[in-house]
Amino acid sequence: MPETILARCEAMGLRMTGQRRTIARVLEESEDHPDAEELHARANALDPGISIATVYRTVKLFEEAGILERREFGDGRARYEDAERDHHGHLIDLNSGTVIEFSDPEIEELQAKIAERLGYELRGHRMELYGVPVKRAPKA
Repeated sequence: MPETILARCEAMGLRMTGQRRTIARVLEESEDHPDAEELHARANALDPGISIATVYRTVKLFEEAGILERREFGDGRARYEDAERDHHGHLIDLNSGTVIEFSDPEIEELQAKIAERLGYELRGHRMELYGVPVKRAPKA
C-alpha cells in the first residue's frame, strides 16, 4: 500500500480535488489526533476557500475508504488518524484531553494469549487508557 494518505487516495481511485489534497496534506502532517474543527482551521490557513462542510465530507470519504480511522476518546469529539500508522494504544489525560500514543510488546503478547486461551485468533483490538497525572512530591 502506498505510504502517504494522498497516494493511497489516488491508488483507490478517489477523485482528489485541490481542497481534498490540502486536507490530506494536513492529515499527513498531523502528529496529534485532530477533530474536524481543528482540521478545518489548519486546512483553511492553507486554503481559505475550504469550508467546514468540505472537511466533514472529506474525512467521511477517507474513513469509508479505510484511509482514516475515527477515534472517540470520551470528550464528545470524533478525532482522526491515519489508518496505516503503526499499531499503538492511547492514553488520554482526563484533565487536559491530551492523547499520548504508546506501544508495548508485552501488552500485545498478553492480548494474543488471552484470545488464544479463550479459543480465538486475535484479528484486531484497540487500547485506550484514561487517567490523570500523578502528583509527585518535589525532590529536596
